[in-house]
Amino acid sequence: MRIRSSFFSIFLLSSSSSSPSPSPSPSSSFFSSSRFSSLSAMSPGANGDFKSRVTVVGSGNWGSVAAKLIASNALKLPSFHDEVRMWVFEEVLPNGEKLTDVINKTNENVKYLPGIKLGRNVVADPDLENAVKEANMLVFVTPHQFMGGICKKLKGKVTGEVEAISLVKGMEVKKEGPCMISSLISKELGINSCVLMGANIANEIAVEKFSEATVGYRESREIADTWVQLFSTPYFMVTPVHDVEGVELCGTLKNVVAIAAGFVDGLEMGNNTKAAIMRIGLREMRALSKLLFPSVKDSTFFESCGVADVITTCLGGRNRRVAEAFAQSGGKRSFDELEAEMLQGQKLQGVSTAREVYEVLNHCGWLEMFPLFSTVHQICTGRLKPEAIVHYRDHKA
Repeated sequence: MRIRSSFFSIFLLSSSSSSPSPSPSPSSSFFSSSRFSSLSAMSPGANGDFKSRVTVVGSGNWGSVAAKLIASNALKLPSFHDEVRMWVFEEVLPNGEKLTDVINKTNENVKYLPGIKLGRNVVADPDLENAVKEANMLVFVTPHQFMGGICKKLKGKVTGEVEAISLVKGMEVKKEGPCMISSLISKELGINSCVLMGANIANEIAVEKFSEATVGYRESREIADTWVQLFSTPYFMVTPVHDVEGVELCGTLKNVVAIAAGFVDGLEMGNNTKAAIMRIGLREMRALSKLLFPSVKDSTFFESCGVADVITTCLGGRNRRVAEAFAQSGGKRSFDELEAEMLQGQKLQGVSTAREVYEVLNHCGWLEMFPLFSTVHQICTGRLKPEAIVHYRDHKA
């Protein structure tokens, strides 16, 4: 097998930044732990102290919940401005009103998170550049297929000592290999990016049911702890882990496993089969993560971002639900059609991620090493029937 692919060495080089290492040099502008000391000096407060400003880039189901969590803590934490801006991709609602106007008037995202008050200090803004202006803490939470365009629009507009965190599940696949979203943010915007992933179904967190999440960081534990402080509530417990790539790949790859679980449910194959598919999926997640980034830690898969996220996404996530409907139709209804019908504007991640993973595996010559991932993509594209999910070892890519 062609383990030494043309870009495997790139993975090894990029993964070295996440390995424990001596203190970075002063030129390491992304990862210096002293970097955060200047974050609080970005915007003056009423008493002359300086306070950090937070902007949430994204306003879907999960983005709105993230804004709610952050807004509640911004009011309590003296080092943060009360106001939390949320960039909203503008839409006109059936009644003719603009979504941003309704959010600011009702304090509720009536399209993507109806019935939940976000906090009076959340301000919706349809202008991306204006939304991030003056913010020194950026929270990215959009479908991963939009992140390239967002970063291009913000390139050169984000200046000063700014930190980011990505809640985005997915990756970009380029000719030179896959690029994680946190790396895309860092490369395009010149800022450090942590990640937050976990067993998080947004609607359950919105009504304050207990949940956990994992923050992955590279060098500065101080920055990670600040993100933990900004997201944590009595019902949302966040734990930092020194493993950005492991946390992010867990959040990305689990959606492919959820698609497989949905096929099992749609075909009424039962709990034993579903448990087997989940276990095999988790095994392939771990194996691929460690091939791409040897620094990935085994322990990360036992955090909320790992096995817990696989369980909850395979039980109740949108990828599972839509894949179930796909299997029930015998593969005759497309994922695009089902997404439009079932998700009311929300986007699937699992199908596009399965394609991206397949491209990576094919390029590297690893398809035979990951038969479940390969089979999921082939079912999604109509090359195999949904029933093939339990015969994944028998099919050649």
